[in-house]
Amino acid sequence: MLAFISRNTFNVGRRSLSTSAKQNAKVVVLGASGGIGQPLSLLLKNSPLISQLALYDIAHTPGVAADLSHIETRAVVKGYMGPDQLKDCVKDAEIVLIPAGVPRKPGMTRDDLFNTNASIVRDLADTCAQVCPKAMLGIITNPVNSTVPIASEVYTKRGVYDPKRIFGVTTLDVVRSNTFIAEAKGLDVSKVNVPVIGGHSGITIIPVLSQCTPPVSFPQDERDKISVRIQNAGTEVVEAKAGAGSATLSMAYAAAQFCFSLLEAMAGVPGKIECAYVRSNETEAKYFANPILLGKEGVDSNLGVGKLIDYEVGLLKAAMPELIANIKKGEDFVKS
Repeated sequence: MLAFISRNTFNVGRRSLSTSAKQNAKVVVLGASGGIGQPLSLLLKNSPLISQLALYDIAHTPGVAADLSHIETRAVVKGYMGPDQLKDCVKDAEIVLIPAGVPRKPGMTRDDLFNTNASIVRDLADTCAQVCPKAMLGIITNPVNSTVPIASEVYTKRGVYDPKRIFGVTTLDVVRSNTFIAEAKGLDVSKVNVPVIGGHSGITIIPVLSQCTPPVSFPQDERDKISVRIQNAGTEVVEAKAGAGSATLSMAYAAAQFCFSLLEAMAGVPGKIECAYVRSNETEAKYFANPILLGKEGVDSNLGVGKLIDYEVGLLKAAMPELIANIKKGEDFVKS
């Protein structure tokens, strides 16, 4: 007997998406030929929520687009290559995702990537600010703690800044936390949800285990161990790949998950919550990641950090100096 799978829904990890949510969305991936961009584009091509998928990079984009265009799903794929084609790529976009940039290598921190990736994000954001200022902008390029402020400053200079529409995509920190805790406790990972607050590098990543669903508890030494593993999970992948790349596949999965939630929220589906790094008044840091209720205009409401236990308060205090310095570095880059 043959089993036929309906194409009216698309399942990706923790999501089951209905085609009724959004019928004509144009999503753009800037950096689509790279290690994150290609698997991200594949996941997006597979979604019934997207009717147009525009791919941009400085090389190889026509080939990536041709390959994806053979997949039997509704999104029409078009590739754009080189700065001369960037404006056409982002025209009429509803969501722009930016994974462009150089990846980390062994021994590098996210901050080591700053000089190269800061310029890339600045230039891409400037084009988006001119051509599609109302599009939702999801920044994946590291160091996110600095690249989101860079994009915000660029939009401010252009006079089109809307803090509700610019996101640092930190979903991977949540995905990792859910995975590691489910493994440690023998839980069904599809039912585990751990908010992660702060930023998106090292000690600025603060998993709030006390707010995990379902509730979990750890002895202090185990809490320390799993928190540090979550904070250093990117380095774990970089070292395991031994110079051959960074966390590309898991990041693509997480970015797609964020994009689908955002598309559904923009279509009016209620209750779409994702952790994201946004302009914030929750702490002394001008940008901060925590659970966000998404809506038609981007950030519907900032749900804040909730109640933290003393251990998590300590992690937050330890993170703030670095996070604030990362933000200032991004802002100063644009201002200078």
